[in-house]
Amino acid sequence: MTPKQPKESKLTNQFNFSERASQTFNNPLRDRECQMEPPPRTNFSATANQWEIYDAYIEELEKQEKTKEKEKTKTPVAKKMGTMAMRKMTSMESQSDDITKVMQAAKIVERMVNQNTYDDVAQDFKYYEDAADEYRDQEGTLLPLWKFQTDKAKRLAVTALCWNPKYKDLFAVGHGSYDFMKQSRGMLLLYSMKNPSFPEYAFSSESGIMCLDMHMDHPYLVVVGHYDGNVAIYNLKKPHSQPVFRSSAKSGKHTDPVWQVKWQKDDMDNNLNFFSVSSDGRIVSWTLVKSELVHTDVIKLKVEGSTLEGPEGLQLHTVGCGTAFDFHREIDYMFLVGTEEGKIYKCSKSYSSQFLDTYDAHNMAVDAVSWNPYHSKVFISCSSDWTVKIWDHTVKTPMFIYDLNSAVGDVAWAPYSSTVFAAVSTNGKTHVFDLSINKYEAICNQPVVAKKKNKITHVRFNPVYPIIIVGDDRGHVTCLKLSPNLRKMPKEKKGQEVQKGPAVEIAKLDKLLNLVREVKPRN
Repeated sequence: MTPKQPKESKLTNQFNFSERASQTFNNPLRDRECQMEPPPRTNFSATANQWEIYDAYIEELEKQEKTKEKEKTKTPVAKKMGTMAMRKMTSMESQSDDITKVMQAAKIVERMVNQNTYDDVAQDFKYYEDAADEYRDQEGTLLPLWKFQTDKAKRLAVTALCWNPKYKDLFAVGHGSYDFMKQSRGMLLLYSMKNPSFPEYAFSSESGIMCLDMHMDHPYLVVVGHYDGNVAIYNLKKPHSQPVFRSSAKSGKHTDPVWQVKWQKDDMDNNLNFFSVSSDGRIVSWTLVKSELVHTDVIKLKVEGSTLEGPEGLQLHTVGCGTAFDFHREIDYMFLVGTEEGKIYKCSKSYSSQFLDTYDAHNMAVDAVSWNPYHSKVFISCSSDWTVKIWDHTVKTPMFIYDLNSAVGDVAWAPYSSTVFAAVSTNGKTHVFDLSINKYEAICNQPVVAKKKNKITHVRFNPVYPIIIVGDDRGHVTCLKLSPNLRKMPKEKKGQEVQKGPAVEIAKLDKLLNLVREVKPRN
């Protein structure tokens, strides 16, 4: 018998890795999702019959015949010029159409990218409510959301802020300088909260912008006041760098910086009109008549008791410098004017030489004055003398005085409550008060800007969302969300419905004013 041959062991192919066991597991792939608005869809249906096609051809033929007839009537030279112009126009149109198409597409893509980049901020804006407010003793906080800035507006202070009355996510920012030794250019920028990285519209001007306002019924019209005394109107429908209307030395421009502009209701002939106030002591009404600005001086501010005897017995009045003004919400003709001397005048559109009332309000320039959106008697003023004061216009002395330990740049009433307002001071803090919670001090004092030398200049509440925007003198605008304690609504009582509305807000403020009136003897 032949001995059994040992079986040859099969050599594994060291290059064939399939035979080797793998010990590492491949991790399952993660799903990546991005948030964006779905594209708009529309259903479209139509039928194409023979006669519809026939009609379309006939229409086209008629058009061609008409153009031929027009060409015949023209002279040969005009014909040649016309064809050249037509060619030029069509090439230009096609070019511009292509560019605008690309621009629109780029804008949409940019917004989508930004929605993903700033997704966490958008989530905070929509849903985040500070739970710690329950444990704080009626105090609140401000949560920073987006920061708006652009390189073009670097080193220019934010001199004006205004929300668009129709599109609640859009706001206008005016850039200029409050330092009269460093006056340069100005910029008008419009930002949307949907795209914090770049402004939607940008207009530049030779002189710094000091104030602006957007029209209630025509939200595409923005009026601005310049440092050089000019006023101008920009139309957002015409995205040119130049304003559509502008005052000039001939048409009665101010001789000093314009500190505030405000749109008014259209006049009797349905012409657009707005008011402006300036350091030259004039309050001017501007009306748009047949594509030109017509001005009328409403009032000239004079400092009372400062008449000087000039040569040959001439009476010289010292001109009052207007710094801020606001029109009454209900009484059309009544408005308040704040001045550089610290006085506030109650004026009427009817009397150009007489004041209805004078308030010795502050020791330094009045920076802002504003009527309460709910209560027709109450207004607020702030000044560089560190104080914010709340007034009843029928009483000569202030109802409330708050010292904020730093010059107060701006003050704004909240749109949702008659007792809530915000003030910003030059030490970089934002103060939010709710008089119904605390009559004596702010329920939120929060630094908003990082650097110590950076001053906050302006503040505005959004008309719908619980947010404020704050501008500083480095050209940045910060958006902040108010915590629940800063927007407390009336509490529910057992078995009773919560009453809401203007009447409740007025009653809330009246109750506070009555407390103060009882303590204070009337003048």
